[in-house]
Amino acid sequence: MSVEYAGLRFERPGHATVRIETEDGTVVYVDPWSELLEGEPSDADVVFVTHDDFDHYDPDGIEAVASTGATIAVYEAVDTSDLDRDVVDLPYDGERTVDGIDVRTVPAFNEPTGTHVDDDGDPFHDEREVIGLVLALEGVEVYYPSDTDFLDHHESISADVFVPPIGGHYTMDRNEAAAFSRSVGPDLVLPVHYDTFEAIETDVEAFTDDLEADGISVEAF
Repeated sequence: MSVEYAGLRFERPGHATVRIETEDGTVVYVDPWSELLEGEPSDADVVFVTHDDFDHYDPDGIEAVASTGATIAVYEAVDTSDLDRDVVDLPYDGERTVDGIDVRTVPAFNEPTGTHVDDDGDPFHDEREVIGLVLALEGVEVYYPSDTDFLDHHESISADVFVPPIGGHYTMDRNEAAAFSRSVGPDLVLPVHYDTFEAIETDVEAFTDDLEADGISVEAF
């Protein structure tokens, strides 16, 4: 299933992997995971990676989607020595231009005093382990916050299209994601990172109904 917005076409091959195609034919992937990809499309012009969890940084997934001359842009904290390609480093909190795409990176993590912690009480995603991405694509701002809670510094961010995780456990749940969505104020919300395995099963219809009651369009793509 694909969703179109202002000349951009969005697809969710699975889990937290997102494919975006612009009107001029540029193809962007975020966090391609080979486990849920169909074949080897090899169509990506740019691949972005937000952190080193196996379902986000997957060298096999990158190789499966990347074209021969693709640009691979990865959060600088990720060890990419097992990737046989040149890599553009993305900062923890800053700006880059990657193949003509203006990118803002945003700190993403789980609060140590929150509920998204492991059995030892440690956050599943600690500070400086994950980044979110705000991508400027043909005049459209797309915000992919990645694996995170809804944090204080997120309240200053706005975007046209918002792509939040909603599955809970490792990330914000659907209620927190709904509050985050209202803060961002997008025209369109495209939820990801849910129903892939038992720990992140959620009620996407309830999430959709919750936001659409506030006039925010949601497509569970």
